[in-house]
Amino acid sequence: MVVGDVTTGTEVLVIGAGPGGYVAAIRAAQRGLDTTLVERDAYGGACLNRGCIPSKALITATDLAHEAGNAESMGIHADPAVDFAKTVDWKDGIVDRLTSGVEKLCKANRVNLIEGEASFVDEHTVRVAHGGDGQGSESLSFEHAIIATGSRPIEIPGFAFSEDHIWTSADALAAESVPDRLAIVGGGYIGMELATVYAKLGAEVRVIEMLDDILGPYEDDIARVVRKRAEDLGIEFHFGEGATGWSEGADGGYLLHTEPVEEGADGDEDGTDGDEDGTDGDEDRETEDSDTDADVDDTDGGSTYAADKILVAVGRQPVTDTLDLERAGIETTDRGFIETDDRARTDVEHIHAVGDVAGEPMLAHVASVEGIVAAETIAGEPAALDRQAVPAAVFTDPEIGTVGMTESEAAEAGFDPVVGEMPFMGSGRALTTGHTDGFVRIVADDGTGFVLGGQIVGPEASELIAEVALAVEMGATLEDVTGTTHTHPTLSEAVMEAAENALGQAIHTLNR
Repeated sequence: MVVGDVTTGTEVLVIGAGPGGYVAAIRAAQRGLDTTLVERDAYGGACLNRGCIPSKALITATDLAHEAGNAESMGIHADPAVDFAKTVDWKDGIVDRLTSGVEKLCKANRVNLIEGEASFVDEHTVRVAHGGDGQGSESLSFEHAIIATGSRPIEIPGFAFSEDHIWTSADALAAESVPDRLAIVGGGYIGMELATVYAKLGAEVRVIEMLDDILGPYEDDIARVVRKRAEDLGIEFHFGEGATGWSEGADGGYLLHTEPVEEGADGDEDGTDGDEDGTDGDEDRETEDSDTDADVDDTDGGSTYAADKILVAVGRQPVTDTLDLERAGIETTDRGFIETDDRARTDVEHIHAVGDVAGEPMLAHVASVEGIVAAETIAGEPAALDRQAVPAAVFTDPEIGTVGMTESEAAEAGFDPVVGEMPFMGSGRALTTGHTDGFVRIVADDGTGFVLGGQIVGPEASELIAEVALAVEMGATLEDVTGTTHTHPTLSEAVMEAAENALGQAIHTLNR
């Protein structure tokens, strides 16, 4: 302990106030436990401040402007002007309202709040360093701890985030103006969501991806729908290339340099399994200035792309390096994640880890569920994680929603899968919205009819997937879905029709 420290104690210490941490803290307090929540930055974590919420606000705003300007087929003629500064202010207002709401909820539930950065002293003590000159530190002893420090963007060699023109996703969401040319390194869900936003704002967008397609974890026919729509928006794709460095362009912009990626190279698009750029260059590596101002220049097997901003979106890594975990007896994987069991417990039983620090799936709603399980476990309640019905969504245009197993995964698990699909082009409601790209797919076990999973790409997929997730969670059958009367005309009817199709009795699409 540092001389001058103030020492206090708590039953439950939560480190990090993101969607895993603040939810865990509130639930622990609701269970009558003395709970302390430590946050070094902003309540709500990356999700509310630099991720989920601000990105969806900008997606909504740009979708609205784009649709208004492209509705001639409906007899609507408009040329909307986007006041981007005002849009950003509106987005920031939403973020401020939600983050202040999280703080108020914590206080209302009698959670003790401490601002500062926590690191372990031993398995029952942390030191909290307060920001600012002369703020000092304090020590906290705890009976139980929940680590919920989240994740941060991965920085690849040659592209230091300290450079003004090298953007993280947070920078792209906080920009005050729209660049004329935006190069995006990484075609995962973060890169594609932001590519769509900036393309609709009028930027010339290029996506550089070392794999042979975007959205690597998703099935080819799903990614194809999103890629085709992105190309219609003017987004340009360059596959099989890794970013190697940048240099200054003669026009005042920058040049992004790439090299072909060897076939079979490990390049997980979300950045969790190796560097996306496929190089091992120094962090400050730059390529000698080229005399070209062309948007694309192919030389010596590599390529050069002109850009005003370069967004690096190759994935996120856990924030565990600041915690001094070894002092608490906790080891991490070689990628920095903390291994946990189905009750979110680490190898040190009274210390839990939730959210991104605990590994895939790195989703805000999963963090919240894990936080609840950790708090309930500490309170002595029966609780455990159930991974079979965890939905995921990508807010591209069109959206993607998935849950459970794909057809191939079901077959590998020993099921005899039967699949049903309903294209949105056959949906009356989809036609009336002008959004008919994509489909609903349901995967079930042929022998029992149990719904095993679903994949949706199309309008409101993030909302529609909830019905399939509920079916998987409750062990519903195809007959349960088809026997549920769906409101007409709605997009949700496509879920019912996909289930009917799996049974070979669809009315509004041809049976498989």
